[in-house]
Amino acid sequence: MREVTKRRWRVVLDVLLGLFLAFIVVADALGERTWELVAGLVVVAGSVATARRYPAVSLGIALVGTLAVPFPYGDRVPVWTVFVLVAMSYQAALRMARVRPAVLTGAAVSLLGIPVSLLVAPDGLGDWGSMMAILVFGGLSPWLLGRYVRTRGELARTGWRRAEEMESRQRLVADQARLRERARIASDMHDSLGHELSLIAVRAAALEVAAGLDDPQRDAAAQLRAGAAAATERLREIIGVLREDAAPVEPVQGDLGELIARARASGLLIDSTVDTSLAPPMVARAAYRVVQEGLTNVAKHAPGAAVVVRVTSTGAETEVSVVNAAPPAGPLPGAASGRLGLIGLRERVRLVGGTLRAGPREGGFAVTATLPHDAAPVEETPEGREAADDAVGQPTAARALEVARRDVRRSLVYAVTIPLALFGVLLAVSGIAFLYQWNSSELPGPAYDRMRVGQARADLAPQLPEHQRAARPTRGEPVPPPGAVCEYYGSGRSWLENDYAAYRLCFADGKLVSKDWFAEGAK
Repeated sequence: MREVTKRRWRVVLDVLLGLFLAFIVVADALGERTWELVAGLVVVAGSVATARRYPAVSLGIALVGTLAVPFPYGDRVPVWTVFVLVAMSYQAALRMARVRPAVLTGAAVSLLGIPVSLLVAPDGLGDWGSMMAILVFGGLSPWLLGRYVRTRGELARTGWRRAEEMESRQRLVADQARLRERARIASDMHDSLGHELSLIAVRAAALEVAAGLDDPQRDAAAQLRAGAAAATERLREIIGVLREDAAPVEPVQGDLGELIARARASGLLIDSTVDTSLAPPMVARAAYRVVQEGLTNVAKHAPGAAVVVRVTSTGAETEVSVVNAAPPAGPLPGAASGRLGLIGLRERVRLVGGTLRAGPREGGFAVTATLPHDAAPVEETPEGREAADDAVGQPTAARALEVARRDVRRSLVYAVTIPLALFGVLLAVSGIAFLYQWNSSELPGPAYDRMRVGQARADLAPQLPEHQRAARPTRGEPVPPPGAVCEYYGSGRSWLENDYAAYRLCFADGKLVSKDWFAEGAK
């Protein structure tokens, strides 16, 4: 259904584009020559109809349409060819996988324009130059922009696929960290429960041989000893399976006092307050792991920083915090963190029903945990897991994808605005230069009237403008005298007038031999 909707929208957009270009053709060619109007509509229909399935054909039709430029139109240029070429060149660049067909077609049309211009155009190669200018600015520029957009899109899609692969790989690494922590929990369980079951077996064995018991009581003690031994063996087998599924880990050993003492002995500056007297064994072990991971991170990433360790227990929960100040000499070079320890730690805290928070604080870093004494493990969804990973600083591909999308949008904006801005600056500079040259080449009418044929060029020089007129009429100029060198000056008409005129002064042997005024298209 979605694909059908997309196809319908594409048809609608193509129809709208075709109607717009057809309107341009009608507005530009209506009332002129019938063949031009018909040719323009045929070019629009053919190029739009083939734009999606056969972009090379669409581009070829639009390029062939520019051959209408050299035909004689008087003072009018067929503007519709520019609109059609711009639209079709951009779309073809977006959809064509190969550049070679477009280059060959453009070269063929350019070469074909030479004999067409020589045969039918009034200015010959001059009109071919006009056609080439339209091909360059109306065809090449949009084509380059379209290729750029296509390339950026392909790079962006490749980057997003790469980011998704990295996200999947990162999730696997995070899952391994969680399994590692679960294996550590299994080791803790084996050490604690195995020890307690062994004590039960020993006491049952002692009870079995104690005096004063009758046979049924000794049988019960023997069954208790056998059950404790079987439970110990079963626990060993289960923990062995868990350890095979995860990487080898060191179980939690000792208590918090010993851990902090060892950290102090290694050089850490620790201010500690520890009270776990009311915490259940699993909560106490989770608190141990929080402090252990926090001190490990300080040693790795904030050498020399002062650390404050607080562990307080009430009847309902245990609060743990490990906060370090900013390191005096800065972090160790190259000590990048993958945050895997925090991910595993969050798994440990989750399994006792607690919450973990980790992040920068006042130039340093803080790891805090709330561990309830009587709570079930928190159920975790994939969305919740990703959010929790973000909470402990784990980068995700979603953020990277958004940054990539923003960079692509920014690059596209730059690709459009920077050329337009440069074109505007170029147009402004060219316009200023043109106006300066136009105004500095104007010959006052009274000065022209005072000039007489036969006067020396040196005598007329003080009355002549600083520059000659570069933009002058191309039609209506009288035939210059043989052997004369002619100079052209403005006659005072505005550059906005289509029929602007010029003064022509022709000199031979240093003397004025003719003076003429002529306008564009004058007979």
